[in-house]
Amino acid sequence: MHVLIIGLGSMGKRRARLLRGLEPDTVLLGVDTAPERREQAESLGIRAFPSLTEALEAVMPDAALVCTAPVTHHTIIHQLLEAGIPVFTELNLLDTGYAENTALAKEKNVPLFLSSTMLYRKETQYMKQQVLSFREHTGKNVNYLYHIGQYLPDWHPWETYQNFFVSDKRTGGVREILGIDLPWLVDLFGDAECVHVESSRLTDLEIAYPDTITFILRHSSGTIGTMVVDVTSPKAVRHFECFGEGLHLFWEGSPKELYHYDPETKENRYVDTYGVYEHDSRYSDNIVENAYVDELADFLSMLRKGTTPRWSFEKDQKVIDLIGTIDTN
Repeated sequence: MHVLIIGLGSMGKRRARLLRGLEPDTVLLGVDTAPERREQAESLGIRAFPSLTEALEAVMPDAALVCTAPVTHHTIIHQLLEAGIPVFTELNLLDTGYAENTALAKEKNVPLFLSSTMLYRKETQYMKQQVLSFREHTGKNVNYLYHIGQYLPDWHPWETYQNFFVSDKRTGGVREILGIDLPWLVDLFGDAECVHVESSRLTDLEIAYPDTITFILRHSSGTIGTMVVDVTSPKAVRHFECFGEGLHLFWEGSPKELYHYDPETKENRYVDTYGVYEHDSRYSDNIVENAYVDELADFLSMLRKGTTPRWSFEKDQKVIDLIGTIDTN
């Protein structure tokens, strides 16, 4: 199997490494405009090209992964679909080309897979199962509190944030967090029906958007969520708390920090959802490699067995509309 990876930055290299772990016989090709990234890729055994057109003229891949900055996704996806190549794309953060590309994928009967890695985290899957079971057996509801943040210069400590797409207002750091986390929240609690937003600036970061947003969501299930999203926190934080009369869950973002409160012992009971998990030391502790692997495996299953992925462009359109409501207030 030949797989073309467009964008050989940190995410492109991660996908390449994990794909090789899944299927060692896969032949990897790459595209990047930066000569140094192509050199790095070549040293890893990835045949690299300076443009997508040149890559497609040399080899017609069986599938492609789009790992470039989000603002470039729609044109790359369109070119790949026109060539009849199945596409896996990282989160887009913008809905540019959504209608056109989804229509094109259906017209050509070409698989189109949209990443939403948090849906593959075993912690979010466990919490979904617990909440749904609680509702079914008690008829009661839950609410949640959620704080996600990390100081923007620490996201990619090997490069300045001004050279990273999170400095762009259209795909900023707060917007990326929302794009990562809102899908699993609406998957669990339902679409957002009401939103109240407050924003602020707490840093001297050279960005054209608020560095902290606080908002309240009322979901279609009746659940109310209070969220704080920031690129300000000196310590990377992902603190989630879900509570109702008879259910209390706590999650600090890593597999080692998921707890289910036991009302009989009055203690938090640790929930081991992974047993063993992989972590890249360059990133904060709440980034787990296993979910990225499971997501790639789901893409391969879609290609070979026609299975339905957990996320879609249609679902993501609703989330992007919600993000627009939040980050423009």
